[in-house]
Amino acid sequence: MKVVLSTLNAKFIHTSLALRCLKAFSGDRFDIDIAEYTIKDPAMNIASDLYGRNPDVVGFSCYIWNIEETITVVNMLRKIKPELKIVLGGPEVSYDTEQWMERLPDVDFIVVGEGEETFDHLLTEIQGAGKYHMVFGLAYRKVRESGTEILITPPRPKLNLNELPSPHRFPEDIPNLGSRVVYFETSRGCPFSCQFCLSSIEVGVRYFDMERTKSDILYLIDNGAKLIKFVDRTFNIKRDYALEMFRFLIENHRGTVFQFEITADIMRPEVLDYLAEHAPPGIFRFEIGVQSTNDPTNLAVQRRQNWSKLVRTVTKVRDSGKIDQHLDLIAGLPLENYDTFRGTFNDVFALRPEELQLGFLKMLRGTGLRLDAEKWGYIYMDRAPYEMLGNDLMPFGDIVRIKRVEDVLEKYWNAHRMDHTLLYLVDRVFPSPFDFFQLFGDYWEGQGWSKIGHQLEDLFSRLWSFLTALPADTPLGEGETVGSKLRLDVVLGLMKYDYFLGHNYKPRKTWWEHSMDKSEWSRWMRALLERPEAVSGAFADLGMHERDLHKHAMLEKLPFDLESYLATGEMSENQHTLLIMLYALDKTSSKPKPRAFTLRVEPAAVV
Repeated sequence: MKVVLSTLNAKFIHTSLALRCLKAFSGDRFDIDIAEYTIKDPAMNIASDLYGRNPDVVGFSCYIWNIEETITVVNMLRKIKPELKIVLGGPEVSYDTEQWMERLPDVDFIVVGEGEETFDHLLTEIQGAGKYHMVFGLAYRKVRESGTEILITPPRPKLNLNELPSPHRFPEDIPNLGSRVVYFETSRGCPFSCQFCLSSIEVGVRYFDMERTKSDILYLIDNGAKLIKFVDRTFNIKRDYALEMFRFLIENHRGTVFQFEITADIMRPEVLDYLAEHAPPGIFRFEIGVQSTNDPTNLAVQRRQNWSKLVRTVTKVRDSGKIDQHLDLIAGLPLENYDTFRGTFNDVFALRPEELQLGFLKMLRGTGLRLDAEKWGYIYMDRAPYEMLGNDLMPFGDIVRIKRVEDVLEKYWNAHRMDHTLLYLVDRVFPSPFDFFQLFGDYWEGQGWSKIGHQLEDLFSRLWSFLTALPADTPLGEGETVGSKLRLDVVLGLMKYDYFLGHNYKPRKTWWEHSMDKSEWSRWMRALLERPEAVSGAFADLGMHERDLHKHAMLEKLPFDLESYLATGEMSENQHTLLIMLYALDKTSSKPKPRAFTLRVEPAAVV
């Protein structure tokens, strides 16, 4: 009996841990192939490929991001291969299972919950006597004289994780380990009860054997894995376990990057101290779900969160400079209106995470919040991803506005195209970070830019367009206006600096008109060649000749003391700056970093 396990990943670089778990459990008893696609692949291509494999059974792993595309493929397969047994599994169909069976008559079976033993037993019955009523955790169809009946067996007891074979030892995966994301679990379950999350449904946390976990990780590292994402819902719930795993990964990483979901407010100080002292920069990434800082909201969704301890953790990790942090927010939670969400956004942005993801509440099947939707007045999409469209306190119009914040936040802050410029604007000009992103997002939408693409230069020119289009009387809080608070010459200087930093090689063009004509530019070049020590000892040590300087340098004058601003945060306009950017000095690097040098000059200085 030929079995194909399939799923539609969100991106090509993603891999399915679920399929590999199923194959590892049953692959020695059945002929099982794994076939992964993406949600962008044409359904015809997927169906054609699956048909060409000539399976007797096809199983699909289903999630909110792929269920509708999967249904299209299922319908095609049923028409072209009527005798095929089609099985669905995964979190999207493990709840409201009878409704799924009613909606999808082309599906023969749905595996509910943990799938390893259930799917293995199902394959045995498909190949054998067909006693599906004996398979725990299964939905199936039984033909009676009165018609077809949908039956669902009792759920299967929790699996003993130490009896499950490793899903990471397939030779066919080795060639792609370095170019795709490896998903890895050291535990199943979650200790918390957040009512918007599917993980809250399973009570308790079960762990895989520590030595087996270490062995699998070493195997993946030895075979070229570059990024391993741990799918544990709370990796640091047990201090000793987390500390041992961090220590093991630090000692054995060999350049592999590891990403974890961390509950920041329970991270113990001794673990933070250990990471700050021993973690090599860049090998760990933390994903931290803040979701909301509004206390009534957290209480309503049964989410326990100690904000002061969370701030302590995030701040200490950030100050160590070792670990990138990805903080998540959810707009649309109960008892959160536009104004309180603005406060949540500003609270979290103040922590300066490397990435701030602004998501919108999804009313997932099986969650307590979906069951209580009427209580909070929720309206939401009928089909996946079930995103909320409004509730009693946050109408659809507010959701639309916050989506504009998300759009520019993603393009600017999370992409880190111009951090110096953005921090100046949100800290010194606009009333708050949220207000800046909201006003800019509204302008972006009004210009129609959300409907077209962009190049790097466009991001700078569009921000400049927004800032120069602001009326001088636009209020910026505390009685101040754009005209009194926004120094466009300073912002332009910072934007130029950020633009230069965003290139590994000398940019061929700029989005602004240079402040120096050719004759002044030539005079500055001669001055730098004649007195390089006036810039710095490091600049003089480069020993650059005229040809090198012309080849590698970009010069620009800024109307403030850049060196002082970067060092102290103080904006001094008594001294101006000659900014000297040097590119491609390191011939051994495929992505050589630019080097910035500054020379303080008098405001009216002309060489």
